[in-house]
Amino acid sequence: TDSLNFKKVDGVLFDLGFSSHHLEKSGRGFSFQKDEPLDMRYNPKTNELSAEKIINTWSGEAIENLLQNCGEERFARSIARGILRERNDKKIATTRELVKVVAQNVPGWYLKKKIHPATKTFQALRIAVNRELENLEKALPQAAELLKPSGKLIIISFQSLEDRIVKNFFKEGEKEEVLKILTRKPVTPPTQEVGTNPRARSAKLRAAQKR
Repeated sequence: TDSLNFKKVDGVLFDLGFSSHHLEKSGRGFSFQKDEPLDMRYNPKTNELSAEKIINTWSGEAIENLLQNCGEERFARSIARGILRERNDKKIATTRELVKVVAQNVPGWYLKKKIHPATKTFQALRIAVNRELENLEKALPQAAELLKPSGKLIIISFQSLEDRIVKNFFKEGEKEEVLKILTRKPVTPPTQEVGTNPRARSAKLRAAQKR
């Protein structure tokens, strides 16, 4: 922030969502509904780590931990073991190949759930490839530092891992008497909005004020 010569501001808004329309058109394997290369990098020019690299070079334990920590996948161990078995025969290079491995290593009832069985695996890979959680943890204190007294920090998150980071940051800020929490519980979209925009269903808004 110093290098960019930012001045103190009255408010900062983080919208942690992304344009699924743009990502789905990128051809970089963000969607399990298309057969594309396993890339998942937001910016391939500055990021050497791809989903394919994780899937084909990381240890089974590292992949299992990733699926648990960034995807909250309950079948992380069996999926990780399935990935190791598959890549011993041939490299896993496309989204379709990864979806097949996931489907073969979860219980039958899991395949029938409303949420696609590969959803959490793809989420975990996208988060890890782009260091989303680490970037959020770095950005929150920087944003708070930019605020004027009584300035507001507002965060809209779309998954529980992000929301947990924001919640804990606000709690710590209030404990240190740097922030005052304005939303004891996250604000969620009304039923009417979810009806017209289903992608908003997981949104949570939290706000805090600089002391």
